[in-house]
Amino acid sequence: MPAMDPTFDDVVAAAGRIAGPVRRTPLLPLPADGPGALGPDLWAKPENLQRTGSFKLRGATNFLAQLDPAVRARGVVTHSSGNHGQAVACAAAAFDVPATVVIPEGAPEVKLRRTEGWGAEILRCRNTAADRERVAGEAADARGGTLVPPFDHPWIVAGQGTVGLEIVEDLPDVANVLVCVGGGGLSSGSVLALAERAPRAHVIGVEPELAADGHDSLAKGELTSWPAEFTTRTIADGVRTQALGEVPWRILKAGLDGIVTVSEDEIRAATAWWALRGRLVVEPTGALTLAAWHRLSTGTAAGVTLADGPTVLVISGGNVDDDVLTELLSDPALR
Repeated sequence: MPAMDPTFDDVVAAAGRIAGPVRRTPLLPLPADGPGALGPDLWAKPENLQRTGSFKLRGATNFLAQLDPAVRARGVVTHSSGNHGQAVACAAAAFDVPATVVIPEGAPEVKLRRTEGWGAEILRCRNTAADRERVAGEAADARGGTLVPPFDHPWIVAGQGTVGLEIVEDLPDVANVLVCVGGGGLSSGSVLALAERAPRAHVIGVEPELAADGHDSLAKGELTSWPAEFTTRTIADGVRTQALGEVPWRILKAGLDGIVTVSEDEIRAATAWWALRGRLVVEPTGALTLAAWHRLSTGTAAGVTLADGPTVLVISGGNVDDDVLTELLSDPALR
């Protein structure tokens, strides 16, 4: 296992390693005029179109690909609220090795069912970081499997960084990339890719106001944790992590251009917009970047501004429970 933080070269190597099993998602231009228009030079990176419905397949595939075959054959174990679990289960199926996924209570049923659909064994636990890690560690010991961290590992960060690499390859003059922040794997990987290939571009993170531990960490200059009973309040279940990972934190504190926080109403409205106007099924976490863009474009995002030029909104995933989507789309205020 690597001891050093990942570099841009690791992101490039990951891109070659995951090519094939992982889709290269397109950049989609967003409407600049007509009904639902947003503005000029605005693009979406739809990771909801991945085979597992989120960017997480990138890091999981990169991680499993680098395990010694004999070690990998003993299986893998992880803990996840859903998207990372699906990704590990899918990657394990591709390598024909067993996977065990610890999923906390309160995780969306759609994510649990789809993880099972990839053939993983599911274990449940309470929704705290400590309980997730404890149950996953016990399962790894009992089964002899390798733990696959959700975000705090150089191989995971490098794999997620291929999102940023693809963006700058497809849009070399990109000026802003907006990306959600949970554990920090996607945002820190994007920082690595953009810092090398588009150093003038701004990488801007987004968190819910109800789960803004990353925002607090940047403000205080030190890694800060929020209790589970705080972060579980947000509808954006993919970013209910209690703290950034240590590996992502070291990268983000040096290279992220700030974090915008958004309200639950803004997240709900953005999720509905994607379905009704953008013609994409996006989970609330994936809608964070659109909610943040609205704040940034109106100058209401405290301390963070957009650079002039093309802006990309990363849609992190699309695994939304049917009842949540139905509720949002039936709300007259969001139509």
